[in-house]
Amino acid sequence: MAVKMRLTRMGDKKSPFYRVVVIDSHKARDGQYVDLVGTYDPITEAVRIDAEKAKKWISCGVQPTETVRSLLVHEGILESKKAPKA
Repeated sequence: MAVKMRLTRMGDKKSPFYRVVVIDSHKARDGQYVDLVGTYDPITEAVRIDAEKAKKWISCGVQPTETVRSLLVHEGILESKKAPKA
């Protein structure tokens, strides 16, 4: 089972709100998730992520999507992935 940490959309039309969840990668975007890690509101740019849960899941091998990775870096939970210089 390939497990990912990704966003699931909530909220009304034209006012999105996202949950950061751990979910099987084969499930639908808004399908049943394994664990709720945090929330993200792009309108107010509010990010709330439980650092302990996120670190626990990443240590178990869960791969965050690029968007979730950038949120985790912004919150200081993960270090930024810098490209090697040629």
